[in-house]
Amino acid sequence: MKYILDISCLDELSSGAKQRFLNLYSSLIKTNNKKKFVIIYTKFTNVKKILNYPNVSFVKNNFNQDNYLNKIISIIFIFFYIKIKYKKIKTIEYFTLPFFKIKKPKTIFTIHDVRRIFFAKNLFSRFFFKFFFKFFLNQTTSIIVVSNAIKNEIKKYFHKLKIIVIYNVIDKKFSDPFKFSSAIIKALEKSNAFHKKNKEWSKVIWNKPHSFSYVISKEAGSGPIKENKGLFWFLTFGLGIFGSLLYIVPNAITLGPPGIKNNGIYFNSTTNKGYLGWFVFIFLVSFYVLLYFFPDYIVNWTYIVDPISQSLSGNLASQWFLYGFLYCSVMTVMAVRMYIKYRNNKYQILRTTSVLFFQIVFAFLIPEILVRFEKPSYDFKNAFPLDYDFFFSWNLNSLIESGGFGLFILVWGIVLTLVIVPVMVYFFGKRWYCSWVCGCGGLAETLGDPFRHLSNKSIGAWKFERWMVHGVLAFSLIMTGFTLYSYFSGSQAVLGIKTQSIQNIYGFLIGSIFAGVIGTGFYPIFGNRVWCRFGCPLAAYLGLVQRFKSRFRISTNGGQCISCGNCSTYCEMGIDVRAYAQKGQDIVRSSCVGCGVCSAVCPRGVLKLENGPLENRTFSPEFPLGNTLK
Repeated sequence: MKYILDISCLDELSSGAKQRFLNLYSSLIKTNNKKKFVIIYTKFTNVKKILNYPNVSFVKNNFNQDNYLNKIISIIFIFFYIKIKYKKIKTIEYFTLPFFKIKKPKTIFTIHDVRRIFFAKNLFSRFFFKFFFKFFLNQTTSIIVVSNAIKNEIKKYFHKLKIIVIYNVIDKKFSDPFKFSSAIIKALEKSNAFHKKNKEWSKVIWNKPHSFSYVISKEAGSGPIKENKGLFWFLTFGLGIFGSLLYIVPNAITLGPPGIKNNGIYFNSTTNKGYLGWFVFIFLVSFYVLLYFFPDYIVNWTYIVDPISQSLSGNLASQWFLYGFLYCSVMTVMAVRMYIKYRNNKYQILRTTSVLFFQIVFAFLIPEILVRFEKPSYDFKNAFPLDYDFFFSWNLNSLIESGGFGLFILVWGIVLTLVIVPVMVYFFGKRWYCSWVCGCGGLAETLGDPFRHLSNKSIGAWKFERWMVHGVLAFSLIMTGFTLYSYFSGSQAVLGIKTQSIQNIYGFLIGSIFAGVIGTGFYPIFGNRVWCRFGCPLAAYLGLVQRFKSRFRISTNGGQCISCGNCSTYCEMGIDVRAYAQKGQDIVRSSCVGCGVCSAVCPRGVLKLENGPLENRTFSPEFPLGNTLK
């Protein structure tokens, strides 16, 4: 019995299809040395030297396929060759297009790329290719593709096809992800250098090296974790959640009667910059560095949540799905702590419940479910400029090409930013978003609550905060201006500055380093609102509206203040609340997120969160102390 391989389309030039053929079948032929293989070739004459094995014979197809006529004659030649030899043929694999259906031998069609088929420039071309592509598929008994990405693209149009994924790299094993990643990145760099030298820009892979390596590592990985995902989920997430609750839940009894207690917080190594606090700092920073910059090193972690990702979106988990699931799990567990600690305060209970709902449902579940229905993944609560890439050309094109739903998202994002956000801030202050909706604030209020007293209250920190956060806002607006100009003008640069360069700088410094590594990793050292105070452009935008055009304020009764300092100590935004309370002066600060903890920890009821009239919004009595009446 013979196995026929039709490689008439391959020549002496380097290509992905050629490398696949050589890698895969050199190993297959050596491994199955008792089986006979027939290779039909045209221009790739060197194949006779490369695959010179006893069990391989070669058939020259003299029709070189330089034009459509020769291609048709070549196809007819292969057809009749197979028909004549079919009684001794078990399988034929086409690397070219299978025009004829042959009943008896098993027919395999290997697909290397679908860009020309599904992403043709005009409607006629797309229809033409799809029609003939369907015809070719009907001539086969099996279809092989080289990646899950190609499989998913084909499945969008041909749902019933059974498609097998066989990767190009075989017979190579790596003991750890570091060696594997290094090999992939070296190969990528070598390939890109070759194509750049020859100015073959369409063949250059522009992905970040470690992101590219992650995709391959995810598909190629093996081992006990991948084979026992449920078990390892239980050993990590399951036991982690259970153990945390065992530590937290008894506080409902050990803390005694309801009332906010921070006993021993300044004597705890974790919450007062002790060695445990620095350990947590190093751990969190390391995790975010791996997540953002070296995802190929944490592939095993993503296997654990694959079943959950597949149940929601139908896809395997990425590092961002892993982070989203971990984020929601940590928020939920630490929210239990918040419920116990603040159980006598309805405002804190409702606020915690609200951020949980918006993070889990809007930021995590809905975007994943949208992917299952082949819709753009979108967090409907995420407003620009926090969602800084909303106006990037790739996102705008994606939304426009997604039809009515994509256009709805585009309109919603603009209305949310320009209308809903300022209107809501006018009526309720920035607390409606920062303390009730935002996932960043939600993590800060749950996981970060034990560290809230570490926020710097000095004048120097306040001045640095103003310059920093408003600088980030200005940076985001300038970047967006450059982006929109490039999008509508078609120019790649503005004032000699490449738009892509400024996007990359912002994405690296603000989107990755500040929002991720610093924003959460620095909780144990600088308090839980580092990102909100110094880096969030949306917080700066909300703060400007709140400072000058909002009904929100914190009113004070200076005559009742005993200067205990609880309010200032536990203000996560670095506001010296006591200084206002002592004077009986109402608080209107752009940085205030309205968390209400200052009011909750006040033993005298001096502080009150209000949404009042704009007239005389701030009250400052003539005498700093005493029982003054408003």
